[in-house]
Amino acid sequence: MSFTVAIDGPAASGKGTISRAVADHFGFAHLDTGLLYRAVGRKVLDGVDPVQAAKALQAEDLQGDDLRTSKVAQAASKVAVIPEVRQALLDFQRAFAMRSGGAVLDGRDIGTVICPGAQVKLFVTASDAVRAERRYLELSTKGQDVTRDGVLEDLRARDKRDRERDAAPLVAAEDAVVLDTSEMSIDEAVAKAVAVIEARIAAG
Repeated sequence: MSFTVAIDGPAASGKGTISRAVADHFGFAHLDTGLLYRAVGRKVLDGVDPVQAAKALQAEDLQGDDLRTSKVAQAASKVAVIPEVRQALLDFQRAFAMRSGGAVLDGRDIGTVICPGAQVKLFVTASDAVRAERRYLELSTKGQDVTRDGVLEDLRARDKRDRERDAAPLVAAEDAVVLDTSEMSIDEAVAKAVAVIEARIAAG
């Protein structure tokens, strides 16, 4: 029996951390769909055509150590606006979502496009300032040469692309539970998400 949890939201909102914790809590499989686009973006930076890169994507392509850099993130955001790229990655994501034993997928269009029939939909968000600070600390801790202003600028540019793209724009599904993590600790945010999912499971 499949049970799908769709978690969407903008960059550095906390959706990835929440998704991994929720998957661990319930014993569900987890897919960070953003990694698919990052892997395609990485190949494009190496000179590969984006549509061909998406069609040829392999599971091992998601293991690259450099997929979390800001340069790859920007490349991912740019390839994500290409409808043919999104289409090529659609089947991969839907097959993952339907696996038995439960699945948690996080991204930007899971509840609206990939899994509109998901049993639980969450939209995780936070203020621009909070998200930029989180991302700055994450990148600087990894030794990347970034500034707070630069990270905020990149974040807003990425948000704009994600929200205004024609193909599957970033938007909360109508039946999604919105979780604003601006003033929440990680434990508080995870507890809220777990409570929403447990309520849905209990309701059958």
